[in-house]
Amino acid sequence: MKKSINIVFILVTICVLGSCKKFLDITPDNIATIEYAFRLRSTAERYLFSCYNYMPALGNFDNNAANAAGDEFWLVPTSGVNAWKIARGAQNKVNSYMNYWQGVNGGKDLYQGIRECNIFLDNINKVPDMESLEKARWAAEVKFLKAYYHYYMLRMYGPIALVKVNIPVDAPVDQVYPLRSPVDSCVNYIVQLLDEAAPDLPEKIENEVSELGRVTRAIALSVKAEVLVTAASPLFNGNPDYTGFKDPEGHLLFSSAYDVSKWERAAKATKAAVELTESLGHKLYTFNPAFFQYKISDTIKVQMNIRNAITEKWNPEIIWGNTNSLAGSIQAAATPRGLDPRYTSNGSTVGNIAPPLKIAEMFYSENGVPIKEDHTYDYAGRFNLKKVPAQDNKYLQEGYVTASLNFNREPRFYADLGFDGGIWYGQGFFDDKASMLFVASKKGQPATAQNEGSYSVTGYWPKKLVNFNNVIAATTYTSQTYPWPMIRLASVYLLHAEAMNEAYGPTEDVYKYLNLIRARAGLHTVQDSWTNYSTNPTKYQNKDGLREIIHRERLIEMAFEGHRFWDLRRWKEAAGELNKPITGWDLSQEDAADYYRERVIFNQTFSTRDYLWPLPESELLSNKRMNQNPGW
Repeated sequence: MKKSINIVFILVTICVLGSCKKFLDITPDNIATIEYAFRLRSTAERYLFSCYNYMPALGNFDNNAANAAGDEFWLVPTSGVNAWKIARGAQNKVNSYMNYWQGVNGGKDLYQGIRECNIFLDNINKVPDMESLEKARWAAEVKFLKAYYHYYMLRMYGPIALVKVNIPVDAPVDQVYPLRSPVDSCVNYIVQLLDEAAPDLPEKIENEVSELGRVTRAIALSVKAEVLVTAASPLFNGNPDYTGFKDPEGHLLFSSAYDVSKWERAAKATKAAVELTESLGHKLYTFNPAFFQYKISDTIKVQMNIRNAITEKWNPEIIWGNTNSLAGSIQAAATPRGLDPRYTSNGSTVGNIAPPLKIAEMFYSENGVPIKEDHTYDYAGRFNLKKVPAQDNKYLQEGYVTASLNFNREPRFYADLGFDGGIWYGQGFFDDKASMLFVASKKGQPATAQNEGSYSVTGYWPKKLVNFNNVIAATTYTSQTYPWPMIRLASVYLLHAEAMNEAYGPTEDVYKYLNLIRARAGLHTVQDSWTNYSTNPTKYQNKDGLREIIHRERLIEMAFEGHRFWDLRRWKEAAGELNKPITGWDLSQEDAADYYRERVIFNQTFSTRDYLWPLPESELLSNKRMNQNPGW
């Protein structure tokens, strides 16, 4: 690592580290030594929070590679977002984007964060005015953070250098310049840290006013489940693309043999996470109209089940909400400018993060199966025009002409997406018996392009990310922010279903957790939907078919939350999906027949090398014991 040599310096003094100065400006003449940092509980607590400070700010669209570096969103041509440059094929080894190894071009320096975690763990027991139980809890939180930072880089770079302890002053060269550890060793160390942390973490946060967002045992077990599912997935479990990949000293970095026991280990971990979280009261969110002054239909209620599971802060489905990363500006980016036609001049709603047309097609039909697979759905005629009848007026604007693609879809389609002719519940319009807002985005309409930066390039918006209580006014947009949902119960259910299917094939446990999620989304069971509506009615009865169903269910349920990017990679499905063109509607047209023509925006490309980030070239020049990832 580029900064390995600097560890010596860190052990002597930490004041000059920019990220810590604001926490540790506590001594005369701006000299903050380790002794001062851990002389009191209050100063040690500041250092604890400095360890949290390296958590990736995933609620900030520009800082989340999983949002902009894949294919789930497309941006306006003038965008300078670093992650989007990766999506456009500009990633490189000389000046890499979203560089979390060194902390540049949109990334945080996670190795620096890990080193600060090590300093904390080395010194927390020196604090004189703390009880041992509190010291143990704080140490457990930092062990979790250390594990998570290693895991975050593992997903990006594959085999990484493990920084178990900071390097002493008199360390030999082979310690100053570390080797990368094999993937399996990385996974085992991450899990070891999580296992060490879990017993000393609180089951739930008691002092919610001051401590919400800090790590709990449920978070640790849920992250462990995700880590082990990732390790068992095709990218890291018997991947032939990395056969023979060794470091410069001849150590094999990937195991080329598939190992089903990794899935069995993952299934055990996901089951433990499910059982603990449920025992603590976590459950799939459902909207309760009894606490709402407006009467709403069941159709709107189901949509609110889905939207509020994300945007209602600290609802019972949220296992881990990242208070270091509140979802604020991303809501303005997800809201069409001109959504409320009275305020088309209001530039606060930017509306410039756009799901491509293929994401709109990803959602099921109203029968709960893919639209290509539903024998009652006219997939070939999906771009034909259709006038909205009265019975669809909770999904679409009555009397409006829109594409057939927007009709007869599952509730998550309407909850997650805004589009031309689509109802947008909330934003000051709560009575669904009267008028509600709807998007009108053809040329010349309120939600059309206002300028080169404030519009959707595809004609779709991620409504799911927008709190329905936000208020659009003449010149302002007032958002109810929420902690970015790092993990919610639906994700853990889906991870458990996936691990169980891979380890043991179709079982009642797999169907149970899939169907709980589908029921909350207003759908029939997997068994009923595929039996009655699919062109492949027995698909769910075998492991391969059920795997495809589980993957699709996860892509839909977790859409726009930063999971698709990593899931496509760990499944080794990115090469298929990210070589499809990015398309949208023809935004320059006023007439519906011309507007609803599929237009290619960008021909995205993805090769095998893109599954892993390149190591920064400057890193390899300074550390000859490391070599580049394959293909770079």
